[in-house]
Parts: sequence; structure tokens; C-alpha cells
Amino acid sequence: MIQSIKKSIVMLLLVTAFTSCNQKPTLQTYFVDHELEPGFATFDVPKSFLNVENITLTDTQEEAYNSVDKLNVLTFSIDNTEDEAYKLELAKVKTILKDPKYDELMRGGNAKDGKFVIKFLGEVDAIDELVLFGNANNKGFIVARVLGNEMNAKKLMALRSVLDKASFEEEQLKGLTEFFK
Repeated sequence: MIQSIKKSIVMLLLVTAFTSCNQKPTLQTYFVDHELEPGFATFDVPKSFLNVENITLTDTQEEAYNSVDKLNVLTFSIDNTEDEAYKLELAKVKTILKDPKYDELMRGGNAKDGKFVIKFLGEVDAIDELVLFGNANNKGFIVARVLGNEMNAKKLMALRSVLDKASFEEEQLKGLTEFFK
């Protein structure tokens, strides 16, 4: 009897281990795998970085601000658009974002200057991860992950005006601002 229970537990553990292994790449693993690679730069930005203590927030803005935990950013810079590494990495990110688990919120841009897409995991009124992906044909690409708990897309848009008023040290974002020059 004990022997059959042991076998059942071992089988259950093996089945769990094999079914829980996801072979598809994720943005999180992509970030970890590439953060130290040449051409890449990463930034982890806590929400406290915005320093909104001296800004009067509406209830909607405060709720949106409190739903955000942090921002993870990964950039890949290029010197020329014919860079094969750029094309390969761009294709990898696009493949990850084609996963049906990501719902599209917005897209824009053009073929000449570059394109962007905003996707999310979760529900529109309870977003777990907001992903901003953009590529500038002469600069490279950027992937930003806004992580939080039950973020609301509409309420997050209300934070845009707060960003204009927020004070932060530009020196802390030097690498990121250099990407956009």
C-alpha cells in the first residue's frame, strides 16, 4: 500500500514538473537573458522615482499610481539598420508579443520612422503587466514592462499629466534619454 502511494506521488510530481515547464520564451526571460549582452541596456525604475509627493493627485490618478509597482525597461541600440543582430532580436521580441496571452491596447507609427505597440496581460480594468514596445529604424528598439496589481488602462492614462509635473533626476535616466536622442 505504501509503495503504491509513493509511486503515485512520484508520478504526480513528474507530471506536474513536465506540464509546468513552459518552453515558450517570455518577456521576463528575454530581459534576464539579454540584460548584459552587447548593445542592450536595462533599467529598473521604482514608482517612487517619479517623486509625486508635492503633486496634488486626483482620486483616479492616485489609484492608478498606487496600482503600479515598477517599470522594467530594455533597450537595444544600433548604429545602422542593416545590423543583422538588430533584425534577429527585433524578430524575437515580436514573436514573444504575438503570444495570444497579450491583448493589444494600441498601436501606431509608420514604416519610415518606426512603430510602437502597447499590449497587456490581464483584463482592461485589472492589468497585471502593461508592455510598451517600440522600434525606431535608426536607433533600435525599446521594451518597457509596467508591472503592478489590477492596473486600469483608463486610469493609467490619467497619469500622463502627472509625468509632466513630476520631478526626477535626469542623470538617473541618462542611458534611457540617450536612446531617444
